[in-house]
Amino acid sequence: MSDSSVAPRSRPRRRLLAAAVTAASVLVLAGCSQPVPIETAPLASDPACAAVVVRLPDTLAKDTEAEQVERETNAQGTGAWGEPASVILRCGAETPGPTTDRCVSVNGVDWVIDESDAPNYLFTTYGRTPAVEVLVDNDVVSGTTVITELAAAVSVIPADGGCTTLDETTD
Repeated sequence: MSDSSVAPRSRPRRRLLAAAVTAASVLVLAGCSQPVPIETAPLASDPACAAVVVRLPDTLAKDTEAEQVERETNAQGTGAWGEPASVILRCGAETPGPTTDRCVSVNGVDWVIDESDAPNYLFTTYGRTPAVEVLVDNDVVSGTTVITELAAAVSVIPADGGCTTLDETTD
């Protein structure tokens, strides 16, 4: 057999292989989502933020209808979940001062809740430096579920204060 008789048979295979590689590449690229753009918090380079970020869960509200899978972000000290992102975390926020906003304790972490942009709630750790902010679209996933599941990661930042009630401040 001459080389010319082999070439025609291998060309269709190469074309088929090239088409398969191209199709696979398109599928892989189509499955990739863009990083979630998040503005870095002022203290995001604090080593405590690195300790928080490496402990963030891969999924929030796992095995429920509201399950949110972790997404890549473009900023240090951040996390995001959902497609589109329904939960945004920023470590390195300024520590909040005294406030009249609601403050709750969940799994040993105190959170101040800003409900002024409902159903988007901003949860900010209270009594931890640096602070962690978590913005949650409560129409997609429960804010309570989110802060409960993030408490283990956030608790690596030591508490140096916590929520108090008016009764506790007047005693």
